[in-house]
Amino acid sequence: MIPDGPAILDCLGQKCPLPVIALARQIEKVPLNGVIRVLADDPAAANDIPAWCRMKRQEYLGSPEPHAFEVRRLS
Repeated sequence: MIPDGPAILDCLGQKCPLPVIALARQIEKVPLNGVIRVLADDPAAANDIPAWCRMKRQEYLGSPEPHAFEVRRLS
């Protein structure tokens, strides 16, 4: 975790669907309204992570840098 920043979930090198599975497991450890940054270089992650957020009613915050996706826990 970056001090005063998002929790980091390193999924670099993992192929679909592993980054989304890891996100689903780790989001429960993030405090409500907290942010987790998923590091994933699988091209499918760019579609899978936002889709998972819509399905699970979490807030997809975007991709602040290549291979990084930020999600805010809403529930």
